[in-house]
Amino acid sequence: MRRTLLACTAALLLPITACAQTPPATPTPFELTAETITGTPYKGPKIATPRGIDGKPDLSGYWRPLREPGKPGGNMGKDQPNFTLPFTPVGERAHIYSQNHTVDPEAVCILGGIPRHNASGLPFEILHTPERLATLYNYNTHRLVTIGDGLKFIDKLEPLYFGHALAHWEGDTLVIETRGLKDSSKENIWLDENGDPTSDETTVIERWTRPDFNHIQLAMTITDLKYYTRPFTFNRTWVHGDPGQGVNEYPCNENNIDAAHIGPGAGVIGPDGNRGFGYQDALPAVPPGPEAYEN
Repeated sequence: MRRTLLACTAALLLPITACAQTPPATPTPFELTAETITGTPYKGPKIATPRGIDGKPDLSGYWRPLREPGKPGGNMGKDQPNFTLPFTPVGERAHIYSQNHTVDPEAVCILGGIPRHNASGLPFEILHTPERLATLYNYNTHRLVTIGDGLKFIDKLEPLYFGHALAHWEGDTLVIETRGLKDSSKENIWLDENGDPTSDETTVIERWTRPDFNHIQLAMTITDLKYYTRPFTFNRTWVHGDPGQGVNEYPCNENNIDAAHIGPGAGVIGPDGNRGFGYQDALPAVPPGPEAYEN
């Protein structure tokens, strides 16, 4: 009887104990501002890297980009001399074509794809299982990568904005290889924010690591001998977002009244490697009315 009473008492206490624990934070809507988009360096104590049931680092989380002092944002050449990529003659012509004839794809709600999203100034979210890695972007799009040893690409790949990606582990580093990307000379796609071109011969190798709970790092190598004279690298670090933060709804095409008036190209690229969006005239004292946006 005493044992039965103790068991019943313990059972009654279980919900109370569970309620007393701190519940996990759930994503809640928050405004996308400079403070919530760009990450700030983490200065707290180091927290161990979380791991999945397979013992590998769990890359899941909401990741905010860290700015690099003295480096341009959104430029795939940020780690190259003069922040400029090594164009082949064909690549130089493709770059000029993008600047003179192609409207920024993302400005008219076309997918940025890979590798451009890795250079984006916006945060993203990763959902990670042992077999899949899903990346959710603030453009209401996603990328799904299959993870496993011995995976092979099929012979003929349909060109896609995110290409075709396969991943495997090398120690604690997740290596993602992407092929089958669209070509800037045939489709409305850019390599990065600066309008640099990408071709259907591009191979992207991403090496993702999570050295601790609060950071995720990328070492990326892009090989495209059609448009660039040699492979080049792009490295970046993101910091974990605040509790409760996650990817927001982002209806790009809602009330996009300027889409029909956007000119081609990325604007003037300054000596600092940053996109300048062109030279701006002085703003009028009184903003124009809706008639200024009519066709």
